[in-house]
Amino acid sequence: MAKLVSKVYGDALFEIAMEQNKLDEYLDEANVICSIIDGNPEFNQVMSHPQITKEEKTQTIETIFKGTVTDEIVGLMIMMVEKGHALDMKSVFEYFIACAKEEKNIGVAYVSTPTELSDAQKEQVEKRLLETTKYVSFEMNYNVEADLIGGMVIRIGDRVVDSSVKSKLDQLTRELSKIQLKVGECTP
Repeated sequence: MAKLVSKVYGDALFEIAMEQNKLDEYLDEANVICSIIDGNPEFNQVMSHPQITKEEKTQTIETIFKGTVTDEIVGLMIMMVEKGHALDMKSVFEYFIACAKEEKNIGVAYVSTPTELSDAQKEQVEKRLLETTKYVSFEMNYNVEADLIGGMVIRIGDRVVDSSVKSKLDQLTRELSKIQLKVGECTP
C-alpha cells in the first residue's frame, strides 16, 4: 500500500514539477523535507499519534514548512494528512527524488568492496559507470563489506553487477553440489 501511495503522490508531484518547469526547485525542496523528517523523529510521532487531530497535524506542517518550501508542496503534504497518508510523506518525496534524478540522468550507484577504495579507484569506478550507462553524472555511495573477499558489487536501481569473489565461490559451491558422485562405481 505504501508503495502505491508513494507512486500516486510522487507521480503527481513530478507531473506538476514538469508542467511548471520547476523540477530543480522541487527536487531541492524534497531533499530538504527528507532531511527535516530524518532529523526530527518527533515529526513522525506527531503524524502517527492517533489523538492528534488532522487539523493539528496540518498546523504542524504549516508551522514547519510554510516559507521553507513552495505552497504547492505544503499543499501536497496537507492533502496527504487529510487523506490519512501522513506517515507516507518521506517515501513520497523519496520516490519523487528518484523520478527527478532519472529525468535529469543522474544515476545513484551503491558500490560495495571488501576494503576501502582510494580516491583514484573511486574516480575510475565512476568514470567507467559514466562510459557504460546513459547517466551524465552519478551520486556514488561506497560501502565496505569484508565478506566479499575481493572484487566488488555495484547496484544502480534494480540492476546489480556482482564480480565479488564471494559470489563466485557461492556459484561454484552450487555447481559442485549438483554433481552427484556415485560411490563404488568405477569408470574404465
